[in-house]
Amino acid sequence: MSVDDFISDFSRFYILMLLYEGPCHGYSIISRFRRRTGKEVSPSLVYPFLRRLERRGFVTRTIEHVGEKERKVYKLTEMGEGLCRRLFRRFAALVSTAIEPSLEVCANCGCKVYEGGYTEAIMGVETTFCCEHCANSYKQERSHA
Repeated sequence: MSVDDFISDFSRFYILMLLYEGPCHGYSIISRFRRRTGKEVSPSLVYPFLRRLERRGFVTRTIEHVGEKERKVYKLTEMGEGLCRRLFRRFAALVSTAIEPSLEVCANCGCKVYEGGYTEAIMGVETTFCCEHCANSYKQERSHA
């Protein structure tokens, strides 16, 4: 089975991302997913996926005792971390390609500004900066030149 078949949708990718941040249990994954994305993820997707990751050697499971209850905590193995890094590299290129047309470049420091930023008309030209501080530095450099 290829990585593409294994990670067939955003939800599974996001579950891996949460595990990459550190060990967590199923309910924690579900609640973090909801809080961060504003979307629901079904336990019927999460728990079978965690078991599948475990069978494939991508995660290990430990039992944590919380009062009278037991909680299964999942942690990425070295192999699982490698899988995540490969996926992150692959998706980073995709995300960069998708957002590149929306990016502005700060006229002062050269950083890429996706959203927000700061614009100011300088010598009649609308100029984009990442922040007001860069705009001030830019104007200061121009006045000394």
